[in-house]
Amino acid sequence: MKENGEWLDSLALEKQVSAGDIPKIELYIDQVIELFEEIFADAKRNSEEKILTKTMINNYAKGKLFYPIQNKKYSRNHIMLISLIYQMKSVLSISDVKKVLDGVNEKAMQHEWDLESFYASFLELQQSNVEIFKGIFHKQSEEAERQAEGLEDADELKEVLLIASLVHTSNLYRRAAEKMVDELAERRKGK
Repeated sequence: MKENGEWLDSLALEKQVSAGDIPKIELYIDQVIELFEEIFADAKRNSEEKILTKTMINNYAKGKLFYPIQNKKYSRNHIMLISLIYQMKSVLSISDVKKVLDGVNEKAMQHEWDLESFYASFLELQQSNVEIFKGIFHKQSEEAERQAEGLEDADELKEVLLIASLVHTSNLYRRAAEKMVDELAERRKGK
């Protein structure tokens, strides 16, 4: 494995669809896909991986993960919502993503909420999370190295321990997110 800093850089963790990346004009589905493919090209696991497809976006629309489009064109708000879906779907089920975005969609569609300000806050939080993750990763890497020290095949054992630790940490975050989704859905039912 490369040195931690170099290795972390190869993950392209800072990649995100910023408000500045989103054109001020509405886009057709192919243009939306191209935008995401271009921005997340370095974050793909392999060259065959697709960031977004027409089928995915159409399924999000059918599942009402974002409010209806007009004239087959996606507004800036739609693209921000698709970006949120893209970030959440790798951890949460589509039904959980829908639960989270239900209130956001409703308020954005009725222009009761400034989605762009909300999205800017999300992007700032995302950048902060990247820095926090890098610190956690370094600590987990050091701990895995300490645990593997002096053992046969220490380098490989360190990598396996680090992978297991990262998976465990990911599961902790996923479980916390799922619990929060359930609590949010319950509060909304009570209103």
